[in-house]
Amino acid sequence: MASPDTRPLAHERPENHYRPEKHDQPENHHQPERPDDHHQLDRADGLGGLDQELASEHRYLSAARAALDHLIQTARMRAATGADIAGDGYTAETLGRMLRGQAKVLTEEPGSPLYFGRLDFGTGPEAGDHGGQRYYIGRRHLADQAGTPLVLDWRAPVSRVFYQASRTDSQGVRVRRRFGWTTRRNRPAELTGFEDEHLTGPDEHLPPTGGQQPGPDVASELSRLVQAEIERPRVGPMRDIVATIQPEQDRLVRAGLDESLCVQGAPGTGKTAVGLHRAAYLLYTYQQRLDRAGVLVLGPNTAFLRYVSGVLPALGEVDIRQSTLEDLLARHPVRGEDSTAAVAVKHDVRMATVLRRALYAHLVEPTEPLTVPDGSFRWRVSTETLRRLVAEIRDEELPYGLGRERLRARTVAMLQRHAETRDTPGAAWVRRMSRCRPVTAFLDAVWPAVRPEDLVASVLGDPAVLARAADGVLSVDEQATIRWRRPVKARSAAWTSADLLLVDEAAGLVERPEGFGHIVVDEAQDLSPMQCRAIARRNEHGSLTVLGDLAQATTPWAARTWAEQLVHLGKPNAPVLPLTTGFRVPAAVLDLANRLLAVLDVDVPRARSLRSDGQLHVERVADLPAATVATVRSALRQPGSVAVIATDRELPRLAEALRSAGIATTAADTAATGRTDAVGRVTVLPAGLAKGLEYDHVVVVEPADIVAAEPRGAHRLYVVLTRAVSRLDILHSRDLPAPLER
Repeated sequence: MASPDTRPLAHERPENHYRPEKHDQPENHHQPERPDDHHQLDRADGLGGLDQELASEHRYLSAARAALDHLIQTARMRAATGADIAGDGYTAETLGRMLRGQAKVLTEEPGSPLYFGRLDFGTGPEAGDHGGQRYYIGRRHLADQAGTPLVLDWRAPVSRVFYQASRTDSQGVRVRRRFGWTTRRNRPAELTGFEDEHLTGPDEHLPPTGGQQPGPDVASELSRLVQAEIERPRVGPMRDIVATIQPEQDRLVRAGLDESLCVQGAPGTGKTAVGLHRAAYLLYTYQQRLDRAGVLVLGPNTAFLRYVSGVLPALGEVDIRQSTLEDLLARHPVRGEDSTAAVAVKHDVRMATVLRRALYAHLVEPTEPLTVPDGSFRWRVSTETLRRLVAEIRDEELPYGLGRERLRARTVAMLQRHAETRDTPGAAWVRRMSRCRPVTAFLDAVWPAVRPEDLVASVLGDPAVLARAADGVLSVDEQATIRWRRPVKARSAAWTSADLLLVDEAAGLVERPEGFGHIVVDEAQDLSPMQCRAIARRNEHGSLTVLGDLAQATTPWAARTWAEQLVHLGKPNAPVLPLTTGFRVPAAVLDLANRLLAVLDVDVPRARSLRSDGQLHVERVADLPAATVATVRSALRQPGSVAVIATDRELPRLAEALRSAGIATTAADTAATGRTDAVGRVTVLPAGLAKGLEYDHVVVVEPADIVAAEPRGAHRLYVVLTRAVSRLDILHSRDLPAPLER
């Protein structure tokens, strides 16, 4: 990567603030410079050249903001009048909703920069059609009133060069410019400076001036503005990363719609951001296909979804469904609770075999012919013909309900052949035969209709049904573990979360569920085989982006290899692509967490971090609540979010100590709402809810208890330690787990 040519930021040189002079103003400041109006700037330009260049960028920004204002006004006008010109009520409602959505998207996040980068192409043959052109890259496309593009969407084909071009492969780019901004809530972002990378010609650059300098290991790989954006303290939900996407991430984001990918991402490597940006990229690139099929993002829990909920709208995508798998499968409210042993059996893939056996046990071989009266005629289908029809349809392996309807259609077709010897039956005749009593009675006898809930209720509630279906599949003890204490009708059953997973499996056997063109699955290492099957059913003809980290696998049924998990997800040939370079978690924190890999029984590459700025403090204390209060007080003197993470058992005591000390806290289920006041800065959360979240400062209390609290406690501790993106405090009164003692 070329060394960055860092131009002095306006606020870094107080003796040389940019003050626009009369001759600096263009004749019409609303007209931006066109792409061929290049500014050649090198070290000989001096400070005056830098000020002039920054002034030029401010003029371009003014023009872009004027274009955005016009676009917003136009969108609002269309939203106000569009519904009135529609021809009917449905069209009016649909059009109005669409136009209002467009206006809302344009006005969201008024403080966001309109663009973050600029490409200046050279004139050589490698620049192709872009020779001599200049492009500004931002979150959304923006054009002036004449239709001339001012800002290109980061997903546009030419924008790929912004992320992929390098000193060794310039792809025709002469200079890549990154912009520095100061953002404030509900106020336009302020352009404060820029940083240039010369990708062709001599590798000359000005040294960074002002501000904290990056460490030598980081400066060689990240530009200063990219590093500053990555390390910027945050409170509230996750932000997009369009300004900081790295080449290895960009290649994953821009993979085609027909490609399924599995991303094995170490903590802080941006795998979640990659998945969300891939969803936005696919919707932009394959709009027509995905408008019909839709895109689904599945997260592990509602706290995680709340945390990432603002990323896609910030990228202009508001029609992507975001859900937990439990909510997706919630055909009924959860009113019951399983034992740990019962949950384990119900999540086992063998239950798919049990349910299939139980369902197809309803089929009965025909034993007599079918006779159907038709006026003065009586049409007859022989027993042998009916047996052949049932066998053929079963061999087609259709969903059970579709098989029943196909048997109905083929049976009526046989009747129609007889009737054609006398007359030519029409559509009305076919409909009448399809619903006549003899045909319906025949279907109910040999291929009866079955509701998914009734099937599961019979398997779990009737010992004889379960014994027949589970013979040779589940042991007697396993059958007893999942069997209901007494038979219950489906409509009055107290369904558990695991029961609803079985109901969904049964529904998939009976009928095809709603499908999606693309599904992003985060924390996929924690999915059970039955949960994977539920996702695969909804993605039979689409593609997947599977995100996860085997080292962070914490559920009893968690995957130990991606190959096995991808088979259950229906994409066995999807490549497993590692992300090992950490941009968020500091090296000191990641090195500590990496000590746990030796005891996690998974084969994953060790992660490395590009950040040397993190802080790690480990302290043995006598009074955990008092030490926690003192540590949080210290953390609040620095910017950013703070999290206190402990076991469920320890957390109430810590939360009470913080409240008694006058420190306002937020519970995990209400965190990540975007608040920046002191009340929203401190989150107390159990270790089990920490996955997928991140905080500037994390206080981990009694790691040994976290390890001892569950069978995969070491994995849970690995997750907890890597939630810190700036500072990590570990407080303990017991001995640390052995890998950390060193």
